[in-house]
Amino acid sequence: MDQTGTTDESRTGSGADAWDWLRDAACVGADPELFFPVGDSDPAAEQTERAKAVCHSCPVESRCLEWALDTGRTSGVWGGTDEEERRRLRRNERRRVPAPRGRQASGPGRARRPRTH
Repeated sequence: MDQTGTTDESRTGSGADAWDWLRDAACVGADPELFFPVGDSDPAAEQTERAKAVCHSCPVESRCLEWALDTGRTSGVWGGTDEEERRRLRRNERRRVPAPRGRQASGPGRARRPRTH
């Protein structure tokens, strides 16, 4: 397992080309520690902003963010986002997913089906 919390097996995905986008990442030559600030102090916040600046200059920033969301990365800076930003994105995405057909939840503003005996 490496600094990112991934193993060699998880990097391969469904094929070797699953990680092709990483070759173009702006962070490839950067110190990995930059992307994993510790704590909420001013120095950690500054480190997070420096990491995000690298991400914002990256040609694969959106692909990295997509990967981080798909794989559930909960720590570090990925695709220009920190942990809280990704948590908010996941929460907002869950809210947009419609309920499966035939299984709509009842609640305020929703009519309940009458009970039959």
